[in-house]
Amino acid sequence: MKMKKTVMLFAEGFETVEALMVVDLLRRGGVEVTMTSITEEETVTSAQNVTIQMDATMGEVDFEQYDAVILPGGMPGTIHLGESEAVKKTVLAMNEAGKLVAAICAAPGVLGKYGLLQGKNACSFPDHEVNLTGAYVSREPVVVDGNIVTSRGLGTAMEFGFKLLELLESKEKEEEIKEAIIYQKLA
Repeated sequence: MKMKKTVMLFAEGFETVEALMVVDLLRRGGVEVTMTSITEEETVTSAQNVTIQMDATMGEVDFEQYDAVILPGGMPGTIHLGESEAVKKTVLAMNEAGKLVAAICAAPGVLGKYGLLQGKNACSFPDHEVNLTGAYVSREPVVVDGNIVTSRGLGTAMEFGFKLLELLESKEKEEEIKEAIIYQKLA
């Protein structure tokens, strides 16, 4: 079985933990994650002023080779994602191909802007639920509807990462990583 591949799109002002928690969990579980700048810059700085070296820029990535695209939240990162024609083209193509399209915090609003949430269940950071155009808004930490995966924010980033690991690998792999990191769900 070939290794699953995901691409996470980084814009200036992304939310540090929402992005890196998911990258960490997926990589621990054997999923290849390409951290990709949506500009030609090879480093991207988060909303919390953490600068990260990217694996690639958008122009260097063949998105057809990937099984999923992930959009982290954060401000103004989400605004930059939503304004990028390259991001729009990529997300719509991945969706059209039936691949996983995942977003957390404010970023599900980008999917709403692109019309991908019409008639679907989705969630986001509460202040951004208005941007879930056409969706049935949920308050669950993570919502999967078809190939669309959404999550609410920093506090749900670990659950989001685990759900993506389950969908890309297996429930067994998810459980293995939970045990390895001594994950304990709070009551």
